[in-house]
Amino acid sequence: MSGERGSLTISRFVQQSRVHRVRRRLASGKSRFHFYAWRGRGAPKFWEDDRRVPTDPEFFVAFAEAVRRPVPAKYMVPQMVDDCLSSTAMPKSPRSQADLRKWGLRFADHFKDAPAVIFEERGSRGEMNAWRALWKHSPKQHDMAGTHAVRILNWAVQEGKLAEHHCHKLHRLYEVDRSEIVWSQADREAFDAVAPEWVRRILCAACETGLRPADLIKLTPAHVEHTPRGRRLRVRTNKRKRLAHIPITPAMAEVIDTTPSGRLLILTNASGNALTPHRASEGVRQWRDKAGLSDELRLYDARGTAATRLLNAGLSLAEIANHMGWSVRYAANVIEHYARVSLDETDAVLVKLAQAKWGAS
Repeated sequence: MSGERGSLTISRFVQQSRVHRVRRRLASGKSRFHFYAWRGRGAPKFWEDDRRVPTDPEFFVAFAEAVRRPVPAKYMVPQMVDDCLSSTAMPKSPRSQADLRKWGLRFADHFKDAPAVIFEERGSRGEMNAWRALWKHSPKQHDMAGTHAVRILNWAVQEGKLAEHHCHKLHRLYEVDRSEIVWSQADREAFDAVAPEWVRRILCAACETGLRPADLIKLTPAHVEHTPRGRRLRVRTNKRKRLAHIPITPAMAEVIDTTPSGRLLILTNASGNALTPHRASEGVRQWRDKAGLSDELRLYDARGTAATRLLNAGLSLAEIANHMGWSVRYAANVIEHYARVSLDETDAVLVKLAQAKWGAS
């Protein structure tokens, strides 16, 4: 069987039989066709071709073998996702767990009829990008979809569920540089003029220590240590599990010293109860809006202000960068920008920054 007659015969066979043909778009933009013995879960793939209608006589032979050979239960994408979400590889943070579960279930629903082994094929990268494109209107969600799906695929490879996958280093849409977003002294004064005390204490502690919200809400008087020159906070950070030793500035000292006697936590809500990272950030956001400040300012951006405070407290650029989890260059850029927007501190900060850069070189 050859030529046009053979092509028509195979085309008629595909149309009339239970063969299921799937077109997959490759990263190059070309298409490749995958042929399964039947439509539905567990169907074995028996042929791949660049042509919609194969002309190779071996096509029939492969189909016959596929339907004759006992087919083991296929490992489908939803099962792979379920296995990952119920494994010990789940992140420890409740927020990270929730994010992985949300995007994992979306991933499973989209590929619910696909065996997991499709991700061992190069064309699966295009399938992944087509799925992520459902959120192209939101670059951050677009990137998160890929990040969490790839995390599941990495787990599957590590556990031997897949031999490999081709979705590493997916292109990203979301790009942000927040090094120039800092709480200036004027911003803090405007915020303090309207915010209640419990929220003012949160922002002050963030600006003076540079700790993330998850670490701020756990601060207790037990974290305070006395040093030959004053006091410092000794904190094991939640994200990197590193010990941070942070000088206590006069403003932070006031927050600590005005904590009601007998209270276990330094920062609480208005009722004196424990905060969550989200509630702390949300409280600052709400009163930021009431103060009429830029909606780009977040509690997390207080870390830029804190970097300047730590430089003034005598820490080196390397120490600040290590404490913040930044590069030395990034830390220098943040501090330099802060100096530009905080006119009352510009000269003194820039002099110290120049000295710190000289010492780091």
